Parts: sequence; C-alpha cells; structure tokens
Amino acid sequence: MVATSLTNVLLDNEPARERAKERLYVLFQAGGWFLFTGVQLFVIIIFPQKDAKSLFETLVNCSVYVEIGAVGLLITHFTRSIVRRRNWKNLGWRALVPRILGLSTLQAFGWNLVVFGYIYVVLQLPWTSKVPLGTVFVFVWIQGIFLLSVWWCIYFFYHLFDRFNRLQIEQLSLATHAKEAELRALKSQVNPHFIFNSLNSLRALIDEDPSRARQAVTQLANLLRYSLQSGQLETVPFEEELRVVNDYLALEQVRHEERLRLRLDIAPETLQLPIPPMLLQTLVENAVKYGISTRPEGGEIAIIARREHDSLRLQVTNPGAIESPIARAGRAGPASTGLGLANAANRLRLLFGDQATLQLRPGQFGNVVAEAIIPLPISHA
Repeated sequence: MVATSLTNVLLDNEPARERAKERLYVLFQAGGWFLFTGVQLFVIIIFPQKDAKSLFETLVNCSVYVEIGAVGLLITHFTRSIVRRRNWKNLGWRALVPRILGLSTLQAFGWNLVVFGYIYVVLQLPWTSKVPLGTVFVFVWIQGIFLLSVWWCIYFFYHLFDRFNRLQIEQLSLATHAKEAELRALKSQVNPHFIFNSLNSLRALIDEDPSRARQAVTQLANLLRYSLQSGQLETVPFEEELRVVNDYLALEQVRHEERLRLRLDIAPETLQLPIPPMLLQTLVENAVKYGISTRPEGGEIAIIARREHDSLRLQVTNPGAIESPIARAGRAGPASTGLGLANAANRLRLLFGDQATLQLRPGQFGNVVAEAIIPLPISHA
C-alpha cells in the first residue's frame, strides 16, 4: 500500500531526518545571530553615538556589537548540547517554562559578564553615562533574559512540533500495519472456508462418475491455485474472478444437476476492472448454499456486473428470503454463521474505506440480492 511505503520511508530514514534537522539548526542559528548583529551595526553606522568622535571609536563600537552577537551565538550553541543530554526536548511545557527562565537567566548573566568585561576591562573604555554601571548591567541583563527566553521558546516549539509530527507518523504506521494484519487474517479465513465447501461437492461426485471426478479434481486444483496466488494480491481483474466462479459452479452443478441454473449478465467493460480476490466467489458460494441447497426445486443464480461512473456494481441473486437467526435456527438446513459475507464486507472496508459497501437485501420475484459496490482506482475511473 502507498501508506505503508510512505510511513516506512519516514520512519526508517532516521539518520537523514537528523541530518536535515542539524542543517536547519545551523541555518537558523547562524542566520538569526547574523541578523541580530547586522541590525546593531546598521544602527551604529547610520546613527553614530555622540561620544564616537572618530572613525576609530566607531569601529570600536562596531567590534563591541560583533562580540555581543558572537558571544550570544556561542552561549546558545554550547548550552544546547547540555539541553540535549538532559533530554529537555521531550518535556512538556509545564516542566520547560521554569527551566527556560532559569537557563536564560544564567546565560544572560554570563553574557553580560563577558561583554562588560571586554568593554571595560580589556578595552578599558571609560564609563561616560550618568546612569550607574550596575543599573545598566541589570537592565541589559533583563533584556538578555527576554531575548534568550524567546530563543529557547522557538527552539523547543520546533522540537515539540517535530515530536508531534513524529507521533502522527508512528500512529499512521501502527494503523497501517494493523490494517494489513487484519486483512491477512481475513484472507486466511476465506481460503479454508472455500476449500471446505468445494471438497463437499467433489465428495458427492467420486462414487457416481470417476471420469467426471477426475475433471472435477482438475477444476478444484485450478481453484486452489488461484486461491493461493490471489491471496498475495489486494485486487484481481474481474474476468479472472469470474473464471474461478465458473469452475466452482461446474463443481456444484455436478451435485445439484438441473436444480442449479446460472444466468450471467456481465457488461464487457467490467471484465478488466479490479475487485478483491475471492469476493465474487464468496457471494456465489453463499447463494448456492442458502438459495439452492435448501430448496428441493433449486433455482437460478444470476451474476450481474455493471460499471456506474467511478464504481463497479456487482450483484448476485438467488431464490429465497432473508431470515433472522432465530427463524433459521427453527428449521432444518445449513446454519449460517455469516462468516463469508462478514469477511467480504470487512475486506472491502479495509481496502477501499467507507466508499465500498456490501449488503444483503430482498429483491424482486422472491429473490435475495447480495450487492457489492466497489470504488474504482483513478487509473480505471
């Protein structure tokens, strides 16, 4: 299935995902701090400070802001490795908020120490402002806490979003694998059910006509081969399924003779349309078992196939009436478990979703109609 291959690619290609995330981090980390530093330099060059009396002093001021941006980049980059080791990325927001505030406070304090130390210890620039140095330090510290908190919020928001996408991909993978496992289980139920009914027909023939029995064995072998091969496929051409059903009905006609009559009403354009394997076989088998076997006079089974817009409408009719389980249990005859039709309905749902339907309803002239509507893929629509 497409969904299976897509989720496998997304989940199995983890190294590529990590490399892409690292490239994205480098791009935004370097680009963000470069933009921050560029804005500061632009303001200094366009609006030089009053105490910058020469080009040299302007360049010194520029070097200060370059240092501010470089220190900010280094601090955020190296503390990121600490955050990754402590696995903060997998925490919820309630646990992250105090950690972000605490880490931003420490980072901003260290950032200020390096910057102020560079300006007034290394460069030994004089303090010319009327505002006390300590007050400016605290004010810049608060600004740094705000700036770094925003940086960490963006960082963790990205990882929260990535984790959410990852969870969705894993859920899709689990749902897909569960769907495939259920479909395989349903297929394994169809084949034994079909074999059991076919062997019953063959058993009735062996003593009466050995030559015809040999022919029936060949037909049964063809049916079993088809059953095994088609079990690996999601859909088969309707023409192939119809050929299998003809072999099955040939076996049943040996047992029921003239009591079983067949009428085909197949539109030629439906022959190459895809249907789930063993679907028509299940419907016909149900019609023979409950529409022919239980009636001394037998009856006619009709197979009708029509293409309607973007779907295939498949009908199998047989004589009889839809009975409740209580009414069926009160009389002699084969008891219906509903296994075959239930499997067919589940397989349609798993393969095509809610657009596919299978229903058993009363028809005209005392018939029962099993009707399946199968959506067509885009290539056939």
